[in-house]
Amino acid sequence: MNEREKFSSRLGFILISAGCAIGLGNVWRFPYITGLYGGAAFVLIYLFFLIIFGLPIMAMEFSVGRASRKSVATSFKELEPKGTKWHIFSYFAMAGNYLLMMFYTTVAGWMLAYFVKTVKGDFSGATPEQINTAFGTMVSQPLEMIFWMFLAVVIGFGICSLGLQKGVEKITKVMMSSLFVVMFILVIRSVTLPGASEGLKFYLMPDFGKMLESGVFEVIFAAMGQAFFTLSIGIGSMAIFGSYIDKERSLMGESVSILCLDTTVAILSGLIIFPACFSFGVNPDSGPNLVFVTLPNIFNAMAGGRIWGSLFFVFMSFAALSTVVAVFENILSFAMDLWGWSRKKAVWINAAAIVILSIPCVLGFNLWSGWQPLGAGSNIMDLEDFIVSNNLLPLGSLVYLFFCVSRYGWGWDNFMDEVNAGKGMKFPKWVRVYVTYILPILVIFMFVQGYISKFF
Repeated sequence: MNEREKFSSRLGFILISAGCAIGLGNVWRFPYITGLYGGAAFVLIYLFFLIIFGLPIMAMEFSVGRASRKSVATSFKELEPKGTKWHIFSYFAMAGNYLLMMFYTTVAGWMLAYFVKTVKGDFSGATPEQINTAFGTMVSQPLEMIFWMFLAVVIGFGICSLGLQKGVEKITKVMMSSLFVVMFILVIRSVTLPGASEGLKFYLMPDFGKMLESGVFEVIFAAMGQAFFTLSIGIGSMAIFGSYIDKERSLMGESVSILCLDTTVAILSGLIIFPACFSFGVNPDSGPNLVFVTLPNIFNAMAGGRIWGSLFFVFMSFAALSTVVAVFENILSFAMDLWGWSRKKAVWINAAAIVILSIPCVLGFNLWSGWQPLGAGSNIMDLEDFIVSNNLLPLGSLVYLFFCVSRYGWGWDNFMDEVNAGKGMKFPKWVRVYVTYILPILVIFMFVQGYISKFF
């Protein structure tokens, strides 16, 4: 069996774990639902849920990873009491990582495509209608889409093939540091646009009236959902990084650092998007529309728009690729842990597998667009996202929760010894009642509510 690699630095661990959590949800979902549900009032509720929801489960996932020194493929088997069947969950978690990459690689490809198009000046002087149709034209071309998806897969596995320290850690550090630098530049540009103050007011002034308008329950559920999904906890995509670090620092403190970075990116995204939208009188939309229609129109109207647009898509590409690299590293570790494969062999086989598995998502926008699995207007990507986000993440989080608090699992005492090993912030003992009885109910509520809002 190969000697397990380790991160060369604590910063590497924090930036890579944050890179896994910082995905496109921070950029294209967070600002939009913040605006929808009353600006800063929503952010406060979101932060509250991030702390009571995301933090304990993230600390648990890291603990299972660090104690077992394995990926989710074998970590439960390593720690479970004899004769128990916790390891069955490993198959679902592994499937979740593959499923996530089956659609995320397509989205990462879109970001790379738009970066290249913006640098080339494809949108310079285009009318809003032309920009509007550009995205639709791109997704309707299966070969173009496959090319960009393939490029995202090659970059991701290319970085992972260099090894944990020389590839994943070194390059993610550069990507994440650049991401923050680019974001700060874009924030400064955005908040100094004429009329930007209206956007800042909309974003940063709590509007409880708007919250009541949307319905308090609706707002609370949206905040819970965003807090939960932003961290991608529940399928072992965080546990892998726990398995690569030593016991110098307590895992609670590290989880707090990662949470802060994740939230900073989400909040900075809003500072880029809202002032710009208000400055140009554009409605801040959600999802692909915001990134591929609204913002290119704004950059077009801005002095030096090609530069700002290119910077924005560099930042978006880094946000997407940091998640791709993190999850690919997890996928590689499955084969390395289960069958003792070399990293090189795992890279070649998985790269081929991911390219093939990602093709249905690409075709769902064009050749197979007639199949609408979740009702009118839905596509294959929506189905894959629904299986991961609304099923595997919440149910997986429950497995980690029960595994850490139940005497039929790894158990509370083992968990506390692991999570609090090292210096730094400790996981408080008094939280036991909350994580054992209340938090599981909240997660189940999220799971059920997800189905209700999707289908009723």
